[in-house]
Amino acid sequence: MSSPPPPSRASDGDRDRAINELRDRAVEGRLSHDTFLGRVDMALRARSQGELDDLIADLPPRGRFRRVVTEIVSSASDFTKRVESAWRRPRLPRLALPGDSRTRYVVGRGSACDLVLADLTVSRVHAELRRDEDGWIVVDLGSLNGTRLNDWRLVGPAKVRPGDVLSFGDCMFLVITAQLI
Repeated sequence: MSSPPPPSRASDGDRDRAINELRDRAVEGRLSHDTFLGRVDMALRARSQGELDDLIADLPPRGRFRRVVTEIVSSASDFTKRVESAWRRPRLPRLALPGDSRTRYVVGRGSACDLVLADLTVSRVHAELRRDEDGWIVVDLGSLNGTRLNDWRLVGPAKVRPGDVLSFGDCMFLVITAQLI
């Protein structure tokens, strides 16, 4: 006679699903706050799928209508949060990638720079925009406060595309393509 198969190991996805189910039930008023916290703790320590199933086994099944309404409300809340976040985002000045034949533009606080930014967080010679066969590349020139592309501090050359956010010190710009007239 063979022994029963070992219980299936609980994955992080299984834990997340069980915790989400517990959260939804707590929101519906089916679980007290203390019970919810205790079961979430047990879900995080669960070793098998069976242990996770036991945490929600005593809860009555959710009706389809209630589940659909809960999902719609959740989606609307997420959408509202994203819209509010986008609305609060600062409106950035535009930085048009040059459309002329020059292949190098220096950005900095110094008067000899091609793009002069009068901000103390910008170094005298801060960064350089270079044109290659594929487009524009930004290179930090050893500035004190750094150059950032989409909130990532540059540690080497990086490709610049329209729609990127480019920062020299505290000066932030939205990159756009130049309009040739």
